[in-house]
This record gives sequence, structure tokens and C-alpha cells, in this order.
Amino acid sequence: MSEDAARNAAQYRADRDAGGPTAYDPDDADRQVAEFEQAEREKALAERRRRDRAATKHLWVERQIQQAMERGEFDDLPLAGRPIPGIDSRDPDWWVKNLIEREQITGVAPEAIQLRKDDAVLDARLDELFTADEVRAALDEFNARVVAARRQLTGGPPVVTPLRDVEHEVAAWRARRAARVARAKGPGDAAGPTAPGAPGEARARRRWWRRA
Repeated sequence: MSEDAARNAAQYRADRDAGGPTAYDPDDADRQVAEFEQAEREKALAERRRRDRAATKHLWVERQIQQAMERGEFDDLPLAGRPIPGIDSRDPDWWVKNLIEREQITGVAPEAIQLRKDDAVLDARLDELFTADEVRAALDEFNARVVAARRQLTGGPPVVTPLRDVEHEVAAWRARRAARVARAKGPGDAAGPTAPGAPGEARARRRWWRRA
């Protein structure tokens, strides 16, 4: 209504100056102009108050940060003085992914990210199993998850985790297990203990009788 009043007043003045017909009397036009000017003053006052509140809030935040710095709460923070990893990435979810990996959060990550985490610890998980059949079953389950994630239609980060070759991984599992067994035995256990009645023991007994 205020803008209409301003237009009406302007039209009235133009008609009056041109000597044409006037649609509004002078008193009504002046009243509408006054209403418009009052509305503009109120709008300017509201904007000034909004800026004042924003400035006050900004100063309060700055004061809180300054006080925290004086208390030493920002001292020795991780990555202090270094660029944040992934900040230049084009991936819009880089911060969430880094948080999930850093805090070891489980159960909430997209399947593509969860597969990357599981792939990183898969060998250790396989080493806890006791038979080759158990290893094959775990690998089949992992590969099935990778295939299902690649077929997803709901969006999310791309799946970059590769499939595992089952027989190759079983062979690697056996090699790691054999290495652990060898380390557990130690170098002194390689030849094994001398069995009772062995030739070495008989020769030792004969030497003892000769000395007697």
C-alpha cells in the first residue's frame, strides 16, 4: 500500500504540474506521501537494528574465541599450522568421510566407505579364522557386499574397493599362518628335541660308563 501511495502522489503532482485532471485531492495525496515516508523510516530503523544485532553477536563470538585462546584451549591442536587433509577435494562429503575414518564410527557410513574400512582390516580378520573353509566363506561374503554396493541405485560415493581373489587370499592366509607358527617355535625348535633312546643319547651313556 505504501508504494501505491507514493505512485499516486507522484501521479497527482505530475498531473497538477501539467495542468491535467487530478484523480486525488491534495490532502489525500499528502497523506499518502506521509504514510509512505513513515513506512520507509520504519523499514530503515528495522534494518539498522538488524545490523546492530549482527554486530553485537559478531563481537560476542570474537570475545569468546579470544578468551578461549587466552585460556590455552586452542594450544597443541591436531593439524595446527598445517592444511586440513581433504579440504581441496571435489568430494562434497570429504569432511564426513574423514570424520568417520578418524573416529572409527561404524554403522552410519555409506556402504562404499564402510567397504574401504573393512578392506583395510580384512587380512587381520582372516588371520583370526581357523580353517580354509572359514576364510573362503568370509571372502565370499565380502565380495558379495562389493558387488551389491556397485549395483546400488540410491547414489552415494563411488565404490572403489576391489574384489578379492578367493584362492589367492587363501594361499596368502596359509603363508601368514605358517610364518606365525615358525616365529612361535623359535630357531631352537627347528630340529626338534632328541627322542629318548636316540643314538646321541646312547653314545653319551657309553662315554659316562667309560669314565666310571
